[in-house]
Amino acid sequence: MKRFRALIFDVDGTLAETEELHRRAFNETFACFGLRWKWSVALYGDLLKTTGGKERIRRFSRLAQGGDRDISDDEVAKLHRFKTMRYTQLMQDGACPLRPGIADAICAAQARGQHLAIATTTSRENVEVLLEATLGARGIESFGTIVAGDEVSRKKPAPDAYLKVLSLLGLPGTDCLAIEDSRNGLIAASRAGIPVLITRSGYFKTDDFDGAVAVVDRLDELENFELPFAAG
Repeated sequence: MKRFRALIFDVDGTLAETEELHRRAFNETFACFGLRWKWSVALYGDLLKTTGGKERIRRFSRLAQGGDRDISDDEVAKLHRFKTMRYTQLMQDGACPLRPGIADAICAAQARGQHLAIATTTSRENVEVLLEATLGARGIESFGTIVAGDEVSRKKPAPDAYLKVLSLLGLPGTDCLAIEDSRNGLIAASRAGIPVLITRSGYFKTDDFDGAVAVVDRLDELENFELPFAAG
């Protein structure tokens, strides 16, 4: 693992178990807008197969029963903006810490001179609020390269976010390690030619992770774990 020069992190489920916070923010948003929608844990788990919050709203609007009408793209965008605002408030209140081992991994990578990057389907605003709430002012500065979902044409499992990160880093995929928690993330990174370390998360722990270089429950469980690094 020492040959890798960069670590590329996913966000939701990987840096932190944020999905329950997202689910809560979605449900509170629907209630505020008078929609008779409520996403249970099981339903949200199924909706997570569709990457992107706006995309999940569109998918559910087509599936919804009980008299709710289909909603327009403008209404989807309005719901998603409100949901992002509520998620930000919840995150700022300290509702979601980093997963075990993440902060130590970030510090160790910085000490070794590794590049740190993010490739995610969530919005840049969600990334920034998580990093600031959990790591303070240094959080955003820790990651020199961030590619968010709305900054590429296609979201995971398409490789677009990872390909853009590689372009910005100026590195080939084989010099990097992707840290993911889902099958979609594994596929996206693999399609970009990047080896993948999986850390199982609450919503994706039963996914098929065939093809990952390693699968663990949490980063700090790895015995004698050393972050990958190669000079030059």
